[in-house]
Amino acid sequence: MRRYCDRQASAILAWCAARGVRIACAESLTGGLLADAFVRIPGASRVFLGSAVTYDIHAKAAVLGVDGGLLRTHGAVDPEVARQMAAGTARLFSQPEYRSGIIGLATTGVAGPGPDGGKPAGLVYFGVSLPQNEYFFTGPSQYAVELNLQGSREVIRQRTVGCVLGNLRQFTGSSQE
Repeated sequence: MRRYCDRQASAILAWCAARGVRIACAESLTGGLLADAFVRIPGASRVFLGSAVTYDIHAKAAVLGVDGGLLRTHGAVDPEVARQMAAGTARLFSQPEYRSGIIGLATTGVAGPGPDGGKPAGLVYFGVSLPQNEYFFTGPSQYAVELNLQGSREVIRQRTVGCVLGNLRQFTGSSQE
């Protein structure tokens, strides 16, 4: 899995560097693993801005601006929470010189070993917030992807990172280069 993630992250970072696009993360169940996938690659600092590990629901609201009512009603494991986390991290790391060219990534879910709040282990959502620029055909947009993963807590966390990177690589078109 590590070699797969290294290949995906390397291609994404190269694609972003060539276009002046940056990446920021908001992580819950992955607890920094997504950030690690990027920073393991030499030269990542040209693209990767940072990661906010917001494991607690109050941190998701206070740091990332996730709607507190949404968190109270639906909990942290929800597609809208993932979308808001991704958009929030893009805002958090935004600077004028980046011209809003930041891809926000977010992970939230249940790694296990058992269910949490009535949601099964392996239920994961990752969010993506895309900037509005010439490299993305739509205006600024956010989306969430649901994953239903199997395995140990560590396997679920690692597979989440692999799925986020694979999805982003497909979406950016860096898999075609």
